[in-house]
Amino acid sequence: MLRIEYAYWLIAGFLIYAGLCNLRERRGRRAAFWLLLGLLFAGGDYVLAQQAAGNKLPAQLAGVAVLALAVLAPGLRRHAQEEGGGAAQRLQSAIRLGHRLFVPALLIPLVTLLVALFGARLSIAGHAVFAAPQMTLTGMALACVTALLAAAWVAREPLRRGVAEGRRLLDAIGWAILLPLLLAALGEVFTQSGVGAAIAALAGMVLPANSALACLLVFALGMVLFTVIMGNAFAAFPVMMAGIGLPLLVRQYGANPAILGSMGMLCGYCGTLLSPMAANYNLVPAALLGLRSPYGVIRAQLWSAVAIFIATFVMMWLLVFR
Repeated sequence: MLRIEYAYWLIAGFLIYAGLCNLRERRGRRAAFWLLLGLLFAGGDYVLAQQAAGNKLPAQLAGVAVLALAVLAPGLRRHAQEEGGGAAQRLQSAIRLGHRLFVPALLIPLVTLLVALFGARLSIAGHAVFAAPQMTLTGMALACVTALLAAAWVAREPLRRGVAEGRRLLDAIGWAILLPLLLAALGEVFTQSGVGAAIAALAGMVLPANSALACLLVFALGMVLFTVIMGNAFAAFPVMMAGIGLPLLVRQYGANPAILGSMGMLCGYCGTLLSPMAANYNLVPAALLGLRSPYGVIRAQLWSAVAIFIATFVMMWLLVFR
């Protein structure tokens, strides 16, 4: 049975590989960062099991490792090590392969969707192929492995070349690759600390009585604002849903929770287009492309974000209370 733990172990192996490569190239700080992160991914299940058994030492050691990552991160300089050829060779390869380059990229959403839709029905000798919890994430991990194999086949390159290119990209992005993970966790921290309840109380005092439109507008704009602040719509969602979505829109005005949640997330993604906190989406590409301004990507996305937000809000208003 394929479980999500296998994906974490695969990520851990790749991170440890990147750390060992940097260690061999005498970049000790970067090597320590990726090795520590790889060990955290590899030992996550063990830490949780020990904590459940009452042994807090592994969790405390994991906390020390996280603090060490925070200390190491500011000193990492962006580094994009060329593996097996320069820009000219890459351009020639891209021209030769043409549209076939899209095959591996398109396989990722396709395989993920197939697993999400039909994974529960797959079984071998009466045993389920995919574990029910987090089946979509397991499918995405399988899709990434499938895409790597497909890329090796399309490019007629050895598999190790793809792994080396992945490591090059990992070094180019650096610590910013952790931002989605950290910011998503921040949303849960905000929820547990009562930020959602505080927002609900504030909204009750400010919003006009019996105005579903005003509540919906505050919810949508709040998703954008919190996403800009925290850099991730997944972090903003539990805060706004606990503060306005569930108590006011769903319970008081009878909003459809599925439509509210899905389209509310899309409003949050508009904030992602505008936030420098979403560094791996907005700042890192600007650096990789050599743009003059680090905010060039955000400026290019501004009006698209505004147009998408307006269209999403109008559709949400028309559909969510039906």
